Amino acid sequence: MTPREGTTVTLAVLPVKRFDAAKQRLGDGLTGGTRRALAESMLTDVLMALRRTTAIDDVLLVTCEPAADAIGRGYGAQVVVDSEDNGQSAAATVGVDRALEAGATRVVLVAGDCPALDPAELTTLLARPAFGRGVTLVPDRHGTGTNALVLMPPGVIEPAFGEDSRARHEAAAARAGVPCTVEEHPTLALDIDTPEDLAELRRMLAERRGGAAHTRGMLSRLAGRDGAAGPAEERGPG
Repeated sequence: MTPREGTTVTLAVLPVKRFDAAKQRLGDGLTGGTRRALAESMLTDVLMALRRTTAIDDVLLVTCEPAADAIGRGYGAQVVVDSEDNGQSAAATVGVDRALEAGATRVVLVAGDCPALDPAELTTLLARPAFGRGVTLVPDRHGTGTNALVLMPPGVIEPAFGEDSRARHEAAAARAGVPCTVEEHPTLALDIDTPEDLAELRRMLAERRGGAAHTRGMLSRLAGRDGAAGPAEERGPG
């Protein structure tokens, strides 16, 4: 795509690792197959939310996972095969490079395990003035990680995800001499890594109607297996 002068072209970049390595920190209470199914459900819901965000022109999914590749194509994303499989930050950089090649003037990098993501929140995040150079960061609910990163232009800093990534991204923006704005958005702040995160997701989904249809369904099946209360059946449709 070739942007018209004065217009903003925004691509979402979604790096996704192999599902068989996903969600190890959820503990022994979930089998490997269940963790894989949960990762697939969460990715599907994130893709649906991105597709419903009008400020996003296209979605680039970067992965070496065949199932994620199939899910991405099924929801109209451009899929970039991550043949190196060197981790989330490297995959994010591959996506940013491809976005630049496609003519993007802004990218938003989003975690694939934030299934409660509300397109309205993402729209608000992207409604900031889309000109100049800068970084906008959405931290995780603990305040130390990064669950969304808006880069304008793409490549203004290099993504550096992982533990304590918020501090690294803020430092990178300072070195690049560009402003870094931190915004808190509840549905973007909740990524799912631990049993505590999963419990918080259940609570959040129980308090709202709609959204996260696939993850709601997965949590309902888990609730039925465990005899626990799940969010989907009490509070309405996914």
